[in-house]
Amino acid sequence: MTALEKWYAFTKSHDRAALWDLLHPDVVFESPVVHTPQRGRDITFKYLSSAMQVLGGPSFAYVGEWRNASGVVLEFETDIDGIKIDGVDIISFADDGRIIHFKVMARPLKAINLLHQLMGEQLAKP
Repeated sequence: MTALEKWYAFTKSHDRAALWDLLHPDVVFESPVVHTPQRGRDITFKYLSSAMQVLGGPSFAYVGEWRNASGVVLEFETDIDGIKIDGVDIISFADDGRIIHFKVMARPLKAINLLHQLMGEQLAKP
């Protein structure tokens, strides 16, 4: 199974162990609501597992995919509390097949504000 197939499997299963295994120890995560890149597996794992709790509901779907030799751009759509969220996950893979860089971009501003609030609540949980 390719790293991209593993990512798709995680988005369906929400299997946290699978996510952990998919992340490179030196992975960098860039959020649409956090100013600085987050570096390392621990913090990236926390952000991505929290994001799946916030965004990964029944309306979440990838609607576009663009690949190159070392990564992929995945366009997604979801609806939270009546607010339609459009965005992209930009994922780069290391030579060992694990995720080395993950950037999320989302729109519109109303959605960013909602994500900021919901992600803050999710990340504050123990």
